[in-house]
Amino acid sequence: MPRSNRPRRNASGMRSSKWAGEPPDLDLERARAGIARRESAPDDDWMVRTMTARKAEKQYICPGCSTAIMPGIAHLVVWSDSHLFGEAAGLAERRHWHTNCWTTRTYRYR
Repeated sequence: MPRSNRPRRNASGMRSSKWAGEPPDLDLERARAGIARRESAPDDDWMVRTMTARKAEKQYICPGCSTAIMPGIAHLVVWSDSHLFGEAAGLAERRHWHTNCWTTRTYRYR
């Protein structure tokens, strides 16, 4: 007899579900924003978040090369983790960088 790919029915006649109970609650804001990682450098401690090409909807100017990051181009969002006026001020001053510009930046002070 050929094998069926259909899910089996339980005793009540209903097909068994993949979830035994309620699915766990999801933090939608965290899922939308991505997960930031902390990077330490000689110039400061930075929070770095990857912006995927699908999420990149606006045009930004990269502070590393002063050229445009066009919509649909994957890049990084970077902000200071140890800002003088707190985390909110560091987040408000976040900048969008090309991935290569961020990894090859110099640490000279201007």
